[in-house]
Order: sequence, then C-alpha cells, then structure tokens
Amino acid sequence: MALAFVFPGQGSQAPGMGRDLAAAFPAAREVFEEVDEALKQKLSKLMFEGPAEELTLTANAQPALMAHSIAVLRVLEQEGGFDLASRVALVAGHSLGEYSALTAARAFDLSTAARLLRLRGEAMQKATPPGTGAMAALLGAELDQAQSLCAAAATDPETGKAEVVEVANDNGGGQVVISGAKAAVDRAVAAAPAAGIKRALPLPVSAPFHCALMAPAADAMGEALERATVNAPVVPVVANVTAAKATDPAEIRDLLVRQVTATVRWRECIAAMAAMGCDRFAELGAGKVLTGLMKRNAPEATALAIGTPADVEAFLKSL
Repeated sequence: MALAFVFPGQGSQAPGMGRDLAAAFPAAREVFEEVDEALKQKLSKLMFEGPAEELTLTANAQPALMAHSIAVLRVLEQEGGFDLASRVALVAGHSLGEYSALTAARAFDLSTAARLLRLRGEAMQKATPPGTGAMAALLGAELDQAQSLCAAAATDPETGKAEVVEVANDNGGGQVVISGAKAAVDRAVAAAPAAGIKRALPLPVSAPFHCALMAPAADAMGEALERATVNAPVVPVVANVTAAKATDPAEIRDLLVRQVTATVRWRECIAAMAAMGCDRFAELGAGKVLTGLMKRNAPEATALAIGTPADVEAFLKSL
C-alpha cells in the first residue's frame, strides 16, 4: 500500500485547533512557538482560544492551518520515528494546504511558510474591495456544467459588460465552487436550478479566491516567492494547478503564483495520486474535509484524518 499525505485548506480552522496536540507533545509546542516568533504574533493563542471571527480572517487562518498540519507531522516524526521521505509516496494540499505539503516535504522551512502564508492571506484580502466579490458552492454539479454556467453568467444582461465568474475549486463528488464578481456569481446561483444543478449555496467568504480578480495577490506572491528559499521537496508534491507531480524549485515557485488565480483541481489531484499507486491517504491537521471528499473521489482507497493525540496514536499503531 502506497501512502499519501494531504493537507487541508481554508474553512477547516476552528477555535481549539492544535490545543490538545500542544498540551500532549513538546514537538507540537515547538512548531506553534516557531510560527508565533516568525509572525511576531501569538497566533497559537488565537488558534487555541479564538475568537472564531479573528481566527477566520484569511491572514490568520492560512498560517494557522499550516502550523497545525506541521505540528502533527513533527509529532509523528519525533514520537513515532516516522520518516516522511521513506514512508510517503506523494503529498498534496488544498489551496493554502499546498504550502503545508511543501513544508512537510522540506521545500520550505516552517518560518518561511508562515510568513508567505501571512502575506498570501493579506494580499488575497486586499485584491478586491470588500463586498465586490463572492463565491458559491454548486452541489450536484460536474465540472463541465459549472463551466457552462459561468460562461452564461459572465455577461451582465443589462449592460452587456463582461464580469469575472470562474470555477475556483473542482472538489469532486459533485462539488464545484465558483468565484468572481458578486453580480456575476449571483446570476450563476440564480440560474443553477435551470442548468440541472441540484443546489447553489453562496459561501461566507471575505474575498473571491482562485479567480482572475486575485491577480494583484498573484503579483505579490510572485515577488515574495522570488525572495524565498525553495528547496527540492524530499517527496513529490501533486500541484493544484496541474494535478501532476512537481519537484523542481523554479517550477514550484511558478505553480504557487499561478495557483492564486487558477482552479484548484482537487478531483484530478486525487485521481492522479491513485493512478500513481496511492491507496492510503492521511489528512494531517484540522478537520476532516479532505477525508470526506476522498470517499467520493477515491472510494477504493482508505482515508483517515490525523489532528489530535488520539489520531496520532491510532495512525502510528496502524503502521
């Protein structure tokens, strides 16, 4: 059985995340302390205690989710003698989770990843004026249906003006997320039932992620990544943008810049990992969102979430 590690994206954060792990393991505490130091902020206190409104801010949620994921990995390494390079075939992460995956595979050091994610969160928030963008989840939709819906909704019928509305996440299992200008997303949501889509739900997000409106954030990440040290990962990462393996540092930089405005091709990423022989997937960090999606995208594979001390113990016993 080939094992893959996957890392969650925004939406999995919640007050209390990582608290039990930090209480139980020095290795986890060290991760949270290093991230606090890198950001010059007690992010760990916000993770452990909330409030939820502050933790959910994009600039906080992104480094917090990475910190929790890497804390889990460090505990596996130090408590269980787990060696990622020899035991894991591939890594991948959903959106910001790609930074967690790259940090796990030692392409980034922990402090660099924390600072990049803080910048990424701030840049994504600043890319559009508040209230001008939106996202919506299309449930019971396939990718081609969502793309057709976006194409039809991209033109304002009153003015004839083109507006951005694009597929942000192809999560698989009939779940596609769209993103763009608020008016265009609203048109898509209204037209979804007639397009044969079971349900369309506006999402409570602060900005329209993974669409062309994020171009200013992509530019900011391009500049930051040029200055950052990126090493060749010890395990290949399956990239959101291509759903293919990446190991070259220059390519990784380019993919992370493109990822800001591009579709997260998660369904294809999982299919690619399964095709490359992975039949066991472990989600490291907060929540179980990717574990749930795994049941739809790779039903033959086994999937589990590792986020608490009990999860760590169960996983190490299963090896």
